[in-house]
Amino acid sequence: MRRAIRFIPASYYHICNKSNDSSAIFLENRDYARMLFFILFYQFSTPFFNIGRSISYFEKHTQFNISDEEIGRLLPGRVVELNAFAIMPNHFHLLIQEKERGGTSSYLHRLQGGYAKYFNAKYQKGGHVFRGSFRAVSVETDKQLLYLSAYIHRNPRALQAWTNKEISYPWSSYQDFARENRWERLLNPSIVLNQFTTQKSYREFVDTSTAKLKTSDSSIEDLFLE
Repeated sequence: MRRAIRFIPASYYHICNKSNDSSAIFLENRDYARMLFFILFYQFSTPFFNIGRSISYFEKHTQFNISDEEIGRLLPGRVVELNAFAIMPNHFHLLIQEKERGGTSSYLHRLQGGYAKYFNAKYQKGGHVFRGSFRAVSVETDKQLLYLSAYIHRNPRALQAWTNKEISYPWSSYQDFARENRWERLLNPSIVLNQFTTQKSYREFVDTSTAKLKTSDSSIEDLFLE
């Protein structure tokens, strides 16, 4: 039995979960956009309403209709800080820092619960959407941190349409590391990027990493076995 992890404020964690039966739970772009909204905005303790309107706005503009001024008001209520992410057809990966005690558990409870409610209502299903609560690994060293970053950002290579095109995959933070950060204060990649001289050198690191060399979905477990 895997030992339960203790979350400590200011520490970093790799969070992962997959669908309850390993089938796809993100079936179209609107599903990915919904999960992305939860990943970005549930960092804050503030409740959100009219989420569907924000998703519709995103489909037209590839940004959410929440102003920078409003984000500034939300920042003091941040319970976790998002550092990297990838949303795959049947699972997701996050790199986060706990900001408040209990923040990680609260964040994942809202994120997974919110998506499960949306998914079951939209597709007229019932029961669990995700497998258990979630899995977490504490990030203890810079080597582990860098490997994890590459692992997350290379995940889309398991999808035939995105092999060797991971930098353009819209549902991960890779392009936000290697190009312009689309999410500004909602995503903080500095814990990783500060260890590289340029964004280009980070991209070269990811491109040559040994992480995620297999294309089988079973490689979702690799980091947990490190």
